[in-house]
Amino acid sequence: MTPFHLVYGGEVVVPVEVGEEFNRIKVYDENNAERRHLELDLVDETRAKVVVQLMAYRQRMKQSYNRRVIPRSFQVGDLVWKKVKPVDDVTKLGAPWARPFKIVDKFHSSAYYLDDEDGWKLERP
Repeated sequence: MTPFHLVYGGEVVVPVEVGEEFNRIKVYDENNAERRHLELDLVDETRAKVVVQLMAYRQRMKQSYNRRVIPRSFQVGDLVWKKVKPVDDVTKLGAPWARPFKIVDKFHSSAYYLDDEDGWKLERP
């Protein structure tokens, strides 16, 4: 189904500058108006079918994504690398990760509060 069909209950008719009449115009008769009313009565049912198909598609996408995700969890005190979001002058060759941060608090399974101080020290020989 096209979005136009879902909204207006039929396919879009684009005027052609050639001068040839469309098949819809050529074969139009009084039954077409009656048939158009019947089609409009079925628009809600068509929309409902599309919603069900969309929900099924989203479920399949979710399952496909979840199969590839590796679940990770961290504890308070762990050192983690923080991903850097690119800003104005950062090139694609710049480092995508910032220095190690220490986890201070855990809000829920995927949200952590990181220590902003330089509490970590690397020992160099």
